[in-house]
Amino acid sequence: MTLAPETTRTTAALRLQLLLEDGWFTICELSLLTPGRGVAALLPDGRQAALFTDRAGRTYAIDNRDPFSGAAVLSRGLTGTHRGRPFVASPLLKQRFDLESGRCLDDEDVRVTTYEVRAA
Repeated sequence: MTLAPETTRTTAALRLQLLLEDGWFTICELSLLTPGRGVAALLPDGRQAALFTDRAGRTYAIDNRDPFSGAAVLSRGLTGTHRGRPFVASPLLKQRFDLESGRCLDDEDVRVTTYEVRAA
């Protein structure tokens, strides 16, 4: 699923926000995220972020572009944990990316951008 921020805003619900260079950017209502499944969101500069929430209510945001293939697909990857760390596995080549640090668990020289997330 891909979210368009301008179509998901309401006044009563908690909103998921990402910290970008120029401040907090509202993405969507937190209730639109399903634990264990990702969504892609278009950022103001044209990039995409992959957003995830887990069953404990923690939220994560990383760059949606898979650095190995160049495709914007990480939001469609499978989530899991490795040694207590949450990750998403790319649906294309299956490399796993730590959702907290962005580090690739299968190639230490590769990482994706992570974003600070808050519900406001």
